[in-house]
Amino acid sequence: MSITAKRPIAVTIRPATSDDAALLMQAITGLAEHVGEADGVACTEADLRRFGFGENPAFEAVIAKVDGAFAGMCLFFPIFSSWYGRPGVFVQDLYVDKHFRSLGIGERLLRHVAGLCRGRGGVYMRLAVDDDNARAHPFYVRLGFAWTSDQRSYIASGDAFAGLSGAIGEQT
Repeated sequence: MSITAKRPIAVTIRPATSDDAALLMQAITGLAEHVGEADGVACTEADLRRFGFGENPAFEAVIAKVDGAFAGMCLFFPIFSSWYGRPGVFVQDLYVDKHFRSLGIGERLLRHVAGLCRGRGGVYMRLAVDDDNARAHPFYVRLGFAWTSDQRSYIASGDAFAGLSGAIGEQT
């Protein structure tokens, strides 16, 4: 499906449900392919159902559709700033299907999530962008995001996380 920018488009944004796990997975793999890391995705639909839609969900997501077709998604979770003394939201993944790019879908998804966050008392949104994703950087700046040069993002995963958590030798 291809949409032209010449006609108005009907965009709907709704909360994702466990029935959307396949769409979320499609978006995650699409995003990984876009940044050249398709082999790095270990997540499965079952993981999304288990950790996103259970009793204590680790994330939320919203789905954008254009004229009924899947156009994109935003996967996010709550965070808290001890400096602000207020909650916020971290956008883990923002994905717009290649057939719907440059139509404002990504901006609509972010504005929707920011509104949800504000409605819950939140005062900020944080996200990370791959250094090589040159098209994304000006997009976020245009929306008012500022690059924070005073912080570095670190990750402990695999054996490093197992050692940190005291779980070396245990199966996860």
